Amino acid sequence: MKPSDDLSQLSMLELFRAEAEAQTAVLSDGLLGLERGAADARVLESLMRAAHSIKGAARIVNIPQIVSLAHVMEDVFVAAQAGRVQLQRAAVDVLLQGVDMLARLSKASESQIQTWEANPPPEVATMVKQVGEIVPGGSAGKQNKSAQLVTANQSTPEPTAASTVPATVREPEAPERVLRLNAENLNRLLGLAGESLVESRWLRPFSESLQRLKRMHTEVEETLEGLRDSLGAEPVSERAAAKMNELLLRNADARRFLAQRLEELDLYDRRSAHLSNRLYLEVLRTRMRPFSDGVSRFPRMVRDVANSLGKRVRFEVVGENTQVDRDILERLETPLAHLLRNAVDHGCEFPEARRAAGKPEEALIRLEARHSAGMLVVMVSDDGRGVDIERVRRVVVEKKLTSAAMADRMNEPELLEFLFLPGFTVKENVTEISGRGVGLDVVQNLVRNLRGSVRVSTHAEQGTRFQLQLPLTLSVLRTLLVEIAGEPYAIPLAQITHTLRLPRSAVNTLEGRHHFAFGGHQVGLLTTHQVLECGDFHSSAEEFCVVILGDRGVRHGLIVDQFLGERELVVQPLDPRLGKVKDINSAALMEDGSPVLIVDVEDLLRSIEKLIFSGAISVMDRDAAAKGDKRRKRILAVDDSLTVRELERKLLSGRGYDADVAVDGMDGWNAVRSGHYDLVITDVDMPRMDGVELTTLIKKDPQLKALPVMIVSYKDREEDRLRGLSAGADYYLTKGSFHDETLLQAVEDLIGQPES
Repeated sequence: MKPSDDLSQLSMLELFRAEAEAQTAVLSDGLLGLERGAADARVLESLMRAAHSIKGAARIVNIPQIVSLAHVMEDVFVAAQAGRVQLQRAAVDVLLQGVDMLARLSKASESQIQTWEANPPPEVATMVKQVGEIVPGGSAGKQNKSAQLVTANQSTPEPTAASTVPATVREPEAPERVLRLNAENLNRLLGLAGESLVESRWLRPFSESLQRLKRMHTEVEETLEGLRDSLGAEPVSERAAAKMNELLLRNADARRFLAQRLEELDLYDRRSAHLSNRLYLEVLRTRMRPFSDGVSRFPRMVRDVANSLGKRVRFEVVGENTQVDRDILERLETPLAHLLRNAVDHGCEFPEARRAAGKPEEALIRLEARHSAGMLVVMVSDDGRGVDIERVRRVVVEKKLTSAAMADRMNEPELLEFLFLPGFTVKENVTEISGRGVGLDVVQNLVRNLRGSVRVSTHAEQGTRFQLQLPLTLSVLRTLLVEIAGEPYAIPLAQITHTLRLPRSAVNTLEGRHHFAFGGHQVGLLTTHQVLECGDFHSSAEEFCVVILGDRGVRHGLIVDQFLGERELVVQPLDPRLGKVKDINSAALMEDGSPVLIVDVEDLLRSIEKLIFSGAISVMDRDAAAKGDKRRKRILAVDDSLTVRELERKLLSGRGYDADVAVDGMDGWNAVRSGHYDLVITDVDMPRMDGVELTTLIKKDPQLKALPVMIVSYKDREEDRLRGLSAGADYYLTKGSFHDETLLQAVEDLIGQPES
C-alpha cells in the first residue's frame, strides 16, 4: 500500500476491520458503563447502533458468523431499551465475551473466512445461544436459529425506527477526510520540520553579529568627524574638505542603509521563527493522539482482574484528550498495564476489609495524563491500603540487600526505590497476576527507554501513586547543554537528578575517592573528562559545576567545565556504520549549525560503575579537588585497614598536611600516577598489590623515583625492614612502636614541616 493512499483504496475487508475495531470499543465502553450504573437511554442507544453497524458491515463482506452474533446482541439492547430486561453483571459478562468474539472474528484472514462457509466455528453458535438467553422467551431467543443462517444475500428483520431511534437524535457530523501515511514518512517529515525550527534560530546570532558592524560604522564616522575637526585649525584645500564631507555623508548613508536592513532582517527572523514553529507544531500534531486511544482496553482489563480476585473496583481515566506522541503512547501500554494490575491486586482491598476500614466497598483506581512544564505526566493511583513500609524494610534485610542497621536509617522514599529491583516483591503468595517480583523493574526499564522517570509515593490506608514523567515527543529532546574539555555535550533533562555549583570546601576525600554531602547522603564525585576519556580536568575556580545522575541511593556527581543552559534539540541518529558509540546516544545540531553529542546516561552510569569496580577512578588534580591552598604539602596514606587509614589521615590533617587515602597498593599506584604528592605512607600486607611492590614501582618510575616513601608495618623483623628499604623505601616504621608524634616526626624528617 502506498503511503499516500486514502481509505478509498482499501479493500472492503480492511475497511470492515477498521470499523469493527472502532465499534467493539464502543460496545466495551458502553457495557462497562452499564455495569457502573449508567443505564440511560443514550448508552443503550449507542450500544444498539454499534451492534447494528457491525452487523451491516459484516453482511457486506459476507461473514455470516459475525452477522448472527451482532444481530442477537442488537436484539438484547433493543429489549433493554424497551424495558423487557435489566442488564445486570452476569448479562454484561456474557455480552463482553460476545464483544471479544466479534473482535477476534473480525481479524480473520480471507482464507479463514472462506473455510467457515463449510465449517463454521462451533463456538459462535454457542455464544449466540448464550447471548439470546439473556432475554428468556423474548424475541432474541426466538430469532437465534434464523440469525445463525443469515448470509450476505439474506435479509434480516430490522428494528423499526419508531421503536429504537429517539426523535431528538442528531444527524452525525460529516467525518473528516482521512489519509493513511506510513510511520517512516511521518518521522522524516517531523525531522525536517524540526531541522527547519533549529535552522530558523540561526538568524538571531547572525543579526547580532551585524549589530557589531553597525557599531563599527558609527566608530568610523566618529573617527572621521574627529579628523575633520583636527584639520579645521589648519588650512586645507577645498577639494580635500569636499572629499572629507563626501566621505562622512557616504558613511552615514551606509549606516542608515545597514540599520534598515537590520530591521528587515529582525522582522524576517521573527516571522521565520514563528512560521517554523507553527510548521513543527502542526507536523508534531499529526503524530499526536489523544491519551484515550492508548488506554481503551484498560477499563475492561481492570474489571476482569478485579472480578477474578473478587474485588469491586471503579476505574477512572482523567485527561483522555491529553495529546501524546504516537510512539510514546504505544510503548506506554505495557508499563501502564503492569501498574494497573498491581493496583488491583496489591493496592485495592476486598470489600469486607474496606467496609471494616470505613471505606466504600468499591475501590477507586485513577489513571491520569496531563502536560506539565513541557513534559507528559502520567499517574496511576489507588485509594487502597498503601505500601507497608515496615514490610518492605524487613524484606530488604531478609533478601540481604542491605544491613539491618542501614535499613533502619532509611526513609520512606529510599525504601520505596527497592520496589523497582528485579525479583523484589513484598507479597507472600504467588498468583497468576503478581507475586513473582516481575513488574516494577520492567516498568522502570521501559520508562527509561522512553527517556523518562518513574516515582512512587504512598500513604497508609490512603493509597499509592505512581508518577511517570516522560517527554512530549521522542523526536525533540529537552537537554542541559554542558561544556566538557572545550566541547558541548547534551544531557537529557529528564534523566538529571540535580545540578549545582559545588564549593571547593565541600569536597572531601575518603577511601581514595572524592565525595560531597547532598540531601543527607554522600555522593561520589568524579570528572566527566575521565569517564568520557577526553583529557585531564584542571580548574582554579572556587566552585565546580556538578551534574548529579543516578537513583536508588546510588548517585554520582559529575564535574563539567560549565553549564551552557537548556536546549530543545532535534534528535539525529548516528551513522549506523559507527556502531554503538560508548556513552553517546545520538547527536543534534546547534543554532549555528555546529554538532553536539547527546549523552547516553544509562551507558554513562555503567561506565562509572566499571571504573569504580576496577579501581581505576583517578584522584583529581589538586587544583580541582583540594580546598585551594597550593602551598600545603600533600601525602598519600595507603592501607587496607579503614581504622589505620583514617588515623593517619586525621594525624596528618591535624598537623597541617593535605592527606589522601588509598585502600591498597593498586589504588595507591593509580593515585600517585594521576596526582602530585610529596610523600607516600604505605602498609606492607595488602590485597592486589602489597606495599613493597608499590614502593618498587614508584622508585622505578622515572617521574616518581624522587617521591619519598615511608613503610609503616606490623612486621618488625630485621629481614622485613631490610626488604622494604631494599625496595627503595626512605623510612621504615613499625606500627607496634609508633605513636602520634613518632609518625609526625618521621614525616617532618622526610619532607619538612607543613608550610603555612
